[in-house]
Formats: sequence, C-alpha cells, structure tokens
Amino acid sequence: MYSSDLPETASLKKPKTMKPFLAFVKKELFHILRDRRTLLILFGLPVIQIILFGFAITNEIRDAQMVVLDRANDQASQEVIQRLTSSGYFKVTRQVHSQAEMEAAFRRGDIKMGIVFPPLLNDARMHSGKAQIQLIADASDPNTANTLVAYASAIIRSYQLEKNMAPPPMTIQVENRMTYNPEMRGVYMFVPGVITLILMLVSAMLTSITIAREKETGTMEILLVSPLNPPLIIVGKVIPYMALSFINTLTILWLAKFVFGMPFNGSLPLLLAICLLYIFTALALGILISTKVKTMQAAMMISATGLMMPTVLLSGFIFPIESMPLPLQIFSSLIPAKWFNIVIKDVMIKGIGLEFIWKYVLILAGMTVVLLAISIRNFKSRLA
Repeated sequence: MYSSDLPETASLKKPKTMKPFLAFVKKELFHILRDRRTLLILFGLPVIQIILFGFAITNEIRDAQMVVLDRANDQASQEVIQRLTSSGYFKVTRQVHSQAEMEAAFRRGDIKMGIVFPPLLNDARMHSGKAQIQLIADASDPNTANTLVAYASAIIRSYQLEKNMAPPPMTIQVENRMTYNPEMRGVYMFVPGVITLILMLVSAMLTSITIAREKETGTMEILLVSPLNPPLIIVGKVIPYMALSFINTLTILWLAKFVFGMPFNGSLPLLLAICLLYIFTALALGILISTKVKTMQAAMMISATGLMMPTVLLSGFIFPIESMPLPLQIFSSLIPAKWFNIVIKDVMIKGIGLEFIWKYVLILAGMTVVLLAISIRNFKSRLA
C-alpha cells in the first residue's frame, strides 16, 4: 500500500506545476485575440508596411521626364532620342527651342533631365570624328541625377560603338554581369530590410507593452502571488507573441514570394528557423524594455522610436555599413537587425547554407541569451 502511493503522489506534482503555466499562457493568448488594436498592429500593420515599402519605395528609375533641345535635327540626333525613349528610363515630354525654355522647365519641376544636341551633329561626326552632346540633370536629388546621367551616357556610348563614331585606337570591351539580381530590382534590397524592420518593431513593441500593462492596471500583484516563478512568467508572456509573430512571418514571406517575386534560393526550413530566432531576439528585447518602464505609453514610445531608427539606419537596410564612420560601424554590431539582415539576404537571395552563416546565427543567438538573462534579472529585482 505504501509503495503504491508513491507513484500517485509523484504524478500529481507535474500537473500542479504545469497547470498554472498553461492557464497563464492561455490567458495571454485570449487577451491578445480579444484586443482588436493588438491584432491590427500584429497582422494589419506589417502587411500594409511591406506593400507600401515594396511598391512605393524603390531605387529603380522609370519614365524620367526630360526635354530635348535639338539644334541638329538630323538622323543622328533622332536615333539617339529614340534609343533614350525606348530604354524605358526616359520619357521625352517635348522639344524646347532654347536654353532658357529648358531652364524654365527645370525651375517648374517638370523635368529631371535635358539633353542638348549641337548643330550639324552628323557633319561633326563625319568630318572631325567628334561630337559633343550635353546632358543637364536636376541635381537637387544627387542620387537620381547621377543615375540618370549614367543611364543616358551608357545609351549614347552604346549608340556610338554601334555606329562606329570616332573609333578609339584601342577598344576595351567591358562585360558586366550582375550576380543574384541580374535585373537590378530594388525589391531585392527593400523586402529583406522591411522584414527585418517589421519583425523587430512589432514583436518588441507588443511584448514591451504586455508587462507594462500588468504594472499599469495593477494586475502585477496577482502574478506575485501566483505559483509561477519569474522565468516562467516571462516565458508565458513570450509564447503567445512568438506563435502569432511566426504566423505573421509566414504571411510576410508569402507576400514577398507571390506579390513581389522575391526568390527563395536557399533552404526554407533554415529561413524559417532564423526568422524564429530573430523573433525571439525581438521579444527578449521587448521584455527588457518592459522591465525598465512603468507605463504602456513609455514602453510604446521607447519601442517605436528607440528601435526604429537604429534598425533603419544601422542595419545595412538602406545605407551600407562599410561606408559609415568607424564608431558607427562598431555600434552597428550591437544591433540584432544588422546580423539578421545579412543572414536573410544570404539565405533568400544567394541560397547560402548554414555552413557559411553560422557565425552570424551564433551572434544573434548570443544576443538573445544575453537579453533574456538581463530581462529575467531585472524582473526578479522588480518583484523583490
């Protein structure tokens, strides 16, 4: 009789330990699903952001407005104009008759570039072997101006080689080959960056609000008298957001694949595992923020402003890290988004396996452990 009672007593301990934890996780999940604002932030905002970023923000130039001052009005100038318009980069709005008319169009903001053909273009090419074509660009946006001039110069050089205009003594032919993105589509850069930004902001912001809400509404005292220890409370807070954020990740990746045509050249399970690790990193960062603030408003402000700017500016999403000053390069290494942005591009676009990116994954995992350890320690000190 005595020996038979021991297994029964031991079997009762595990349910008594797990039942409050599962109830706590269930309570958190139901609270999220009942809150329409949270669901909108979690699922609606990422979809809207990735669609806006993917369609509206691009470094590709199409149909740039330009005018032509054609003083030659011969076969050569007409052929160059036809090459420019058929490229898809330029759209000739009209032909002007003077330099002043072209400058007026620039001042009104009607055009981005103008092209000036000298008189007797064919005659200059036939007799002297030289012909000068002037490209005038609106440099108030220097990046666009440089790109337009480079496109137009390349088109004119191609026409020159084809017509054998002013052949040089020695010709060096340069063959360009763009790896991984042969069409030079801007979506290849923006979609991984937007995924990095969305997962960081949404996961960290929602998690930072959750404990701050417990403090602000006074329900923290209930957690203090519950049988759950601080690590289990944090895990219970994180699990629902991790599951919903992972569903959010699947939605974003589906949009990237079928709406924007992003390739999945690497392993899909590896990509999902890395996204899950990054979500956990963002959640740990959100928990850390929530242990330092007292109100939901403060948690939201710190999450939105304190995380968005470093993620956008220092992750390599928009600006190359190699071009930054050395102090910023060092500081960017502390940003989890930098390492995730590198990894997701390598897996999605380059098709690289874990054997080449394991260092970056290890850094991201180390950051997650450190953030979670600090969060648990701060949470314990708050409860003490």
